[in-house]
Amino acid sequence: MTQQSLETLPIDIHYNKLLDWLVNRRHCTQQCQAILTAIRDKINKAKEATTQEAIKKNDIEDLLANPNLNYFQIKQLFELLKSTEIGATNFLGQYTSPAMKMWAEILKLYEKDGTYLVEIAQLIVRNVNYEVPAIKKQINKCQQTQKECMRKEKEYAANSADLHKQYVAACKQLGIEGKKIKTEMSELVKDLPSELNKFAESAKTLNDAVTFYDKFTDFISNNQISSENLKLLKYVLSKGNTTTYEWRTGKKPNKIVHQDILIDLTDESENTKDASDAIIDWGATEPADTINFDVSGIDFNLGDITVESGGVLAVDGDIVLENPDIDAIDWGAVGDVSTTESSSNIPSTESDIATGKDALSVIDNPETRNTFIDDLLELKAFLTQRLHELTHYKGDGSHMASAPSDIHMNVNKVTEMLSKVKDIIDKLTSVQLQHLLLIRDSPRYVDRLKDSLKHKLTLADKMMLSEKEMVATRNEAIQEEKELEPQLDQLKKQTKLLKKQLENEISKKYNDRKVNIIGEINTL
Repeated sequence: MTQQSLETLPIDIHYNKLLDWLVNRRHCTQQCQAILTAIRDKINKAKEATTQEAIKKNDIEDLLANPNLNYFQIKQLFELLKSTEIGATNFLGQYTSPAMKMWAEILKLYEKDGTYLVEIAQLIVRNVNYEVPAIKKQINKCQQTQKECMRKEKEYAANSADLHKQYVAACKQLGIEGKKIKTEMSELVKDLPSELNKFAESAKTLNDAVTFYDKFTDFISNNQISSENLKLLKYVLSKGNTTTYEWRTGKKPNKIVHQDILIDLTDESENTKDASDAIIDWGATEPADTINFDVSGIDFNLGDITVESGGVLAVDGDIVLENPDIDAIDWGAVGDVSTTESSSNIPSTESDIATGKDALSVIDNPETRNTFIDDLLELKAFLTQRLHELTHYKGDGSHMASAPSDIHMNVNKVTEMLSKVKDIIDKLTSVQLQHLLLIRDSPRYVDRLKDSLKHKLTLADKMMLSEKEMVATRNEAIQEEKELEPQLDQLKKQTKLLKKQLENEISKKYNDRKVNIIGEINTL
């Protein structure tokens, strides 16, 4: 290949090797870095001097506002300043303005030993290797933040909705709306005695099932154990939901001393009733005389109880109630809350007074209610077994061949009996009724129940707040990305321009031979 042919070949220089290439070919020296440091100081002084000259031309102001002017930008600035009043020269061709003298000196320093080539090469390498990737990484981080925030927004929104659904479901299970929990629960508890009496009425539908059970056990045991079956259930069928006193003693009490329950409603957000409205009067379960009480509060978790002077009832040293009209305190059964009797009540013998648990109806009293449920479960188990036998064996089986005709039941009849028993058990063991009975036993349970329900709403509110925080974070990331994208575009344009300018400068040194700076710079 001839020398002429070699001179027409393009010069390819990898951008990462620019500095080494320039030094090896002696287009610049190792001292250029120190010269660049001195140039930076002079550029700052020249800017201050130029600003003092009150330059108003827009292109000049934009260039002066750039904190990192390079050689080509300073060269452009110098040409623009020459066309202004500070670009005037004297008869010797020297600039009269100190600012112009400074800029002229800066250009000479740049061009000495090819210092400007070093600066441009360094800018290209720094932009391609560091500046552009850093901005891209920050933009990717913003985009990732947006995706993560959107995911969390949906998650928090779903959790908030789920907690609200749980709250509504829990309130529905309790039979309340949930607007004023304690007030609504106190209203439900007021209706508890009448609701319990309904179970006694419902139990009357089980007469056929109880009779069937008795006759069946009489046949199996030769009339030995039927009288021991389902005693309390049979009692309720015949007598109704009487007091525990009557079930225990067999006679009606002359007086039934009921416990009034005070539920404190003062902490409800919107009080529509006074706290006194929450005192629940249970009413007599039998048409007997009742006693009215002046009770200010009942605490079911009682410790040591003492009576202090002046008619003061104290529990573990804490005053529970004080009434100057108290004549006597009747302690009732062990563990029962004391009640007071007005002097205007009809006198009666001590043995005829139903107090404490004895004053509760048999379905209301926890002990007798459990016995009542046990009877129902026993009856359910019997009917379930009989239904299984009737379903899986032809007829009643050979062991029932000698049984009386009145205990031969078909599948439909036994199924109907079983369905009635299950219905009463389900209602008697329902969540709503259990909550009401717990409230009746301890008014403070209402506070715990309210706190438990409100906790769901509190968590739901926190989820909503977290969702809003994610929205704000996502918006910040979107705004940051919008600000970074123009910076990235500007940096790419500047780097490509510097590449072209450096290629032209190197080309001039080789008789306009084509120069290509190659590498990742061309994929920006």
